[in-house]
Amino acid sequence: MAKYEQIADALRQSIRAGELGPGERLPAEDKLAQQYRTSVPTLQRALAELATEGLIDKRHGVGTFVRTPRQRVERNNDRHQWEKDRARQPQTERLKTGSTEHDTGLEVTDLTFHAEYREAKAGEDLAAVFGVPVGTRLLERIYRTNSRDEDAPFALVHSYLVHDMVAANPDLLDHTNEPWPGGTQNQLHTIGIELDRIEERITARPPTVEEAEELGLKKGVSVILLRKICTDINDRVVEVSDVTLSGDRTELVFTTPLKRW
Repeated sequence: MAKYEQIADALRQSIRAGELGPGERLPAEDKLAQQYRTSVPTLQRALAELATEGLIDKRHGVGTFVRTPRQRVERNNDRHQWEKDRARQPQTERLKTGSTEHDTGLEVTDLTFHAEYREAKAGEDLAAVFGVPVGTRLLERIYRTNSRDEDAPFALVHSYLVHDMVAANPDLLDHTNEPWPGGTQNQLHTIGIELDRIEERITARPPTVEEAEELGLKKGVSVILLRKICTDINDRVVEVSDVTLSGDRTELVFTTPLKRW
């Protein structure tokens, strides 16, 4: 193991063990170099490694600080049944919590929410998934949810519905009704749609410049791309969501029950 890797590992272990707490300032680089009996350039290389991992922040002219961990998000495959179970509950119950609270453990009062609606036309990709002609009118819903203590949202969400389908309930075309108590499954329930299954396809890649800026990603952190396809009990695709998740704060958990022999 190279010297800079040894130093990075030692500092990493100190941070994870709580010996260096969130927001704590590290000693000056020359002092750290002396402590680890190395040169300043080698020490700087170790710090650069930790900055890439999101463990420290280097503030120009101020110093280097242990980064306060971002709110973690656990997205598991039970969330969809949880949402379906809530879809037909009274509004007072549906107002108490939502899917973000389910994934983060936060309360409604801990969050800020933004929704934007606009019309879109189905390109070849979405037309093929929905099974509709290219150019079909869609309702595109853009969602951002933040912890009140953080600037960056948990995810970038673009949800698509066939416009003529949801127009049966004009309330579903109005973004000011968001956050909708009970989420999308309750919205679909208002127009007589019950979901049968949800398929999620997951890939990863480096973020675009815009994604990195909006999600507050450090250099070297990837994004997780999740496409959610919702199919109703009549075998019709009724919603498609493209979700961009931060690789440094999101854990995807899948539990698959197995049939016993």
